[in-house]
Amino acid sequence: MIATANDPNNAAGPAIASQLDAVRERIAAAEARYGRAPGSVQLLAVSKVQPAARIRAAHRHGQRAFGESYVQEACDKQALLADLRLDWHFIGRIQSNKTKTIAERFDWVHGLGDPRHAQRLGAHRLTVSDRPLRCCLQVNLSGEGSKAGVEPQALPELLARCAEVDGLRIEGLMTLPAPAEDGAAQRRPFAALRALRDRLATPGQPLATLSMGMSDDLEAAIAEGATMVRIGTAVFGPRPRHP
Repeated sequence: MIATANDPNNAAGPAIASQLDAVRERIAAAEARYGRAPGSVQLLAVSKVQPAARIRAAHRHGQRAFGESYVQEACDKQALLADLRLDWHFIGRIQSNKTKTIAERFDWVHGLGDPRHAQRLGAHRLTVSDRPLRCCLQVNLSGEGSKAGVEPQALPELLARCAEVDGLRIEGLMTLPAPAEDGAAQRRPFAALRALRDRLATPGQPLATLSMGMSDDLEAAIAEGATMVRIGTAVFGPRPRHP
C-alpha cells in the first residue's frame, strides 16, 4: 500500500533532510576532489517502494528528481503528490505492456535497451506531449544475465536506431555494475561507460548524461564522469519490501 500525505511516515522528514544534506555533501566533496565543476552532478533520489510522504519530505528539503521502478506504484504516488512539481524518472525494467503509461507519466527513462521499446515509447509520447521523453541507454558492462541493457559492442546499433525515433531524446548512457568493495574495482565499469560515451558522442548528439553510481559507490562514479547519481538508501534509509 502506498502511504498518503498524512501518513505517519511524515515523522521521517527531519531524518530525510539530514540524510539529503549528507548525500549532497558527499557529492560536493567528490566534485571538488576529482576536479568536477560544482553542481555538475545531479542527485536522483530513488524513491521506489518508499511512501509518498517521504517523497514529500524530500521535496520540502529541495529535492525535485525521483526515481521509480514499478509503474503502478509510481502512478499512485504521482496522484498523491500532484500538487508538487517533480521530475519523475523511470528506472525499472521496461515491459512492452507498460510503455504507454511510462511515456505518459514520466519525464525520463533510464535503462532503454530495446529498439522495440523505443518505438513504442516514442509513439505514445507523441500523443500526449510536445516534449520528448528523455532517455538513457543502458549498457551491461558486467555480462550478468540478470542485468538489463546491451553489451558494449551492441551499443552503436542501439544508439543509431533509438536516435531515429520521434518523441524521444537520447540524453546519454547508464549502467548498473556488479557491486565491488575496492575503489579501483568500482571505478573500472564507470570508466568503461565514459569511454564508450566519448567514442560515440557527436556534436549533434553529445550524450552528456552519464547515469551511474549509487549509495555505496557514488564517489567512484563521480571520479569517472557521472553527471547523475541514483541514490536510495543513503537518502531514505533501508528500503521497505515491495508488496
